[in-house]
Amino acid sequence: MKDLSDIQKSGRSRLLTGGTFKFNCHSGVACFTRCCKDADMYLYPYDVIRMKNRLAMSSDKFLERHTFQAIRDNPYFPNLMLKMSDDDEKSCPFLSASGCTIYEDRPFSCRAYPMERAVARTDDENRRTVLYLVAEDSYCLGHKESHEWTVKAWIQDQQIQLFNDMNDLWVDIDTIFRGNPWGPEGLDSPALKMAFMACFNGDEFKTFIFESTFLSRFDVPRETADKLKESDVELMKFGFDWVKFFLTGTGPLGVIFSKKTPL
Repeated sequence: MKDLSDIQKSGRSRLLTGGTFKFNCHSGVACFTRCCKDADMYLYPYDVIRMKNRLAMSSDKFLERHTFQAIRDNPYFPNLMLKMSDDDEKSCPFLSASGCTIYEDRPFSCRAYPMERAVARTDDENRRTVLYLVAEDSYCLGHKESHEWTVKAWIQDQQIQLFNDMNDLWVDIDTIFRGNPWGPEGLDSPALKMAFMACFNGDEFKTFIFESTFLSRFDVPRETADKLKESDVELMKFGFDWVKFFLTGTGPLGVIFSKKTPL
């Protein structure tokens, strides 16, 4: 979920003030799969989980093969982007002649299009306003279709709600990153690399937890440890809490386990 100000800067989206929008995408639309080419596609932590599991890949291998990092809307933390193919059209690597080959596990940005979900941040991190916008790319003929949607109906039809729930957790961490917690080291900070791993590279983070000195330094309840071994989503949530804890000293991890030695 992007920051509202960043979406508005692009000039390609309008606030959804009327409650409905017209859109439909199908193989009969002349521009079918055009949006799957030369796309500046953001990936969020839950996207990585869904996609790497669909492809039966480790998160490490998925990140290496299918992503790159770039500074986009946050100067203090790199965005994770989907790497396009090397063909002339720079197609999505998961695009076939008949459409998306990972459609059921396609990332949030694909799934929600043309609707965009934005957060309007305030100085109070506990007070955020969620707004919906519609992206209106000139090449997209789906906007000329007659099917009318409400936000609720689109979320249900595209199975977006779970992604919204997961991305809401990410917003809390992204907000911390936007405050430049790395200090003068900036993007070269070892803490940033640790935070990126905890958020996006679940398999490496799991190795860090179970094969380093982590468990000897922190009292992790057995029930929690079992969940981290079994569930990528629980591992992601724990990673978010870990980042919040080691960068700010706050969050649920300060309650559920005690620190044995200094970081």
